[in-house]
Amino acid sequence: MYRVRLWSVRHAGILQRFYNRFEQLLVKLAPLWRRIGYERVEKPVATIEHIVKGFLFDCQMCGQCALSSTGMSCPMNCPKTLRNGPCGGVREDGSCEINSRMRCVWVEAVDGATRMSGETVSIVQFPVDHSLKGSSSWLRVVRERTADATADQEAADR
Repeated sequence: MYRVRLWSVRHAGILQRFYNRFEQLLVKLAPLWRRIGYERVEKPVATIEHIVKGFLFDCQMCGQCALSSTGMSCPMNCPKTLRNGPCGGVREDGSCEINSRMRCVWVEAVDGATRMSGETVSIVQFPVDHSLKGSSSWLRVVRERTADATADQEAADR
């Protein structure tokens, strides 16, 4: 699993482009999700999300995915679950102070971010809301995007 996670960081740019298209598709399907009911589709979508993201990123299903902001390196894989940067214990070779066989997820995040259209890791992540653990971040993004679009439309109508 660790090797696949490293592969995902090395190919962060390709995965970012794929995810951007995938997200557009999910948002276009928002009327379907609403018709069926988000509560009904939550479990099957979360299961698929867990399988895909678990394989590619060793996803912990925190429900608040930060992969697009962290170079496709999941900060929840940090033994200390640090979401906003490395601790002071990153070794000179970039390995983790707790697990020396593992590269620091934040060293990987910086590497991955440079492969994502030359971006940098600079977005501050909110603390993890543990009540969202196991829920689909894909559906959360759809709800947020469609809520933003609805608000924009209502503002334009006024």
